[in-house]
Amino acid sequence: MPNFKMDGPTRRRFLAGSAAMLTGGVAFPSVARAEPREIQLRAGPARVRIVPTPYPDTTVWSFNGSVPGPEIRVRQGERVRVFVKNALAEETTVHWHGLRVTNAMDGVPHLTQRPIAPGETFTYEFDALDAGTFWYHPHQRGFEQVDRGLYGPLIIDEAEPIVVDRDVTWVLDDWRLRNDASISDDFENMHDSAMAGRIGNTVTINGSVPDRFVVQAGERVRLRLINAANARIFALEFEGHQPQIVALDGQPVAPHAPSGGRVMLGPAMRADLIIDMTGAPGARFRVIDGFYRGREYRLHDVVYTDIPLRAAPPDTAIELPANPLAEPDVADAQRHAVSFGGGMMGGMMGGGMGGMMRRMMPGMQHGGIWNINGVSATGHVMDPMLTLAQGRSYLLALTNDTAFHHPIHLHGHSFRVLSRNGVPTRRREWQDTVLMDPRERVDIAFVADNPGDWMFHCHILEHQAAGMMGVIRIAPETSRT
Repeated sequence: MPNFKMDGPTRRRFLAGSAAMLTGGVAFPSVARAEPREIQLRAGPARVRIVPTPYPDTTVWSFNGSVPGPEIRVRQGERVRVFVKNALAEETTVHWHGLRVTNAMDGVPHLTQRPIAPGETFTYEFDALDAGTFWYHPHQRGFEQVDRGLYGPLIIDEAEPIVVDRDVTWVLDDWRLRNDASISDDFENMHDSAMAGRIGNTVTINGSVPDRFVVQAGERVRLRLINAANARIFALEFEGHQPQIVALDGQPVAPHAPSGGRVMLGPAMRADLIIDMTGAPGARFRVIDGFYRGREYRLHDVVYTDIPLRAAPPDTAIELPANPLAEPDVADAQRHAVSFGGGMMGGMMGGGMGGMMRRMMPGMQHGGIWNINGVSATGHVMDPMLTLAQGRSYLLALTNDTAFHHPIHLHGHSFRVLSRNGVPTRRREWQDTVLMDPRERVDIAFVADNPGDWMFHCHILEHQAAGMMGVIRIAPETSRT
């Protein structure tokens, strides 16, 4: 194929415990109780055109017959009710990535719900608490289901959105395709699991190989980027333009230019950009993905029409209003150390093959390759790695003790990124997924205000499946003695 773009608790006991936790309530702002916005999603096989002719359509798994699935778009404060019909031949779930939903709506098989069996329908219902760019995907065998196309964007509009000419969503993904445009079925192989994850050979925007993005001179575009790839990290450079990042992982941030001119997105991460189209009519500029050294490629082109929209982009404010997140009290926060270990190259820096095996052994003893604090997960239900008190502030000191990048995601919460390798971050950005470089140390802080048992894992889905996952329990006031 051408490179186009280059056991713990039982389920019954655990679910009963999760339900009991919900009685403690969620310390979120109340929202108006209007009739919910109802949405239908059907997970099932479909045929879609990913690559251009002469290649045939590709058989995928999709929501409502398209990849990505339909863009769910609601306004902040709305209540959302989603009916998910499973037309696959296997179980599935839907996780609402980045949303602060109640635990029972989080879509984690056996941990927060019984998986949706073939032919069954499950109803998810939640409040759109935070405005921003989010997405949805399964957590049941996610390493395959997501890679076959089961995902979609979820956009929550601000009550008063900033003024732009267009609001555009790009869902970025990559696919491992054979010469006949079919998806390679070599899922969960040792190489992908133990190293960088499943990186494909064909990159798409909104489900197809991109050619060009047509704009007009003088236009202002809000571009929402979502990385839905299993493992690929993107670093996008917009030649001839100066994008401003206004939100990360759905949460507003002070507008700023991306570091080094490249917008960096690990798997599951999102970024909202404001791009003023300052090129001349008829001009053409490349968008380049340059994350992997020596494998840079042109993603596609920004192409200007011959007729400008106006003489210059609007000169209006682009800063987004803050979401109602509880600010952690860092000075009074309880601190916990969390170490991520394992991987095929984990010991090469210290002891060759023997060191590698020593580093892999903690995970291997638990049936996996990767681990958190020496424990490798073998499923979604396990004893909590941490039990936190609802309403308290916590600081997690994260250490990536491996030779690979890891995008670390906490369900049900957003957190402040405080420092990297001991150096305070400039903007203390809110995120729900933080990309850690090899051997990097990152401090994050949050208020444990959403009770339940929550996944905490690497969002390189092969790493999660091979052990890099834990459970953080947040115990409500009513359950503490």
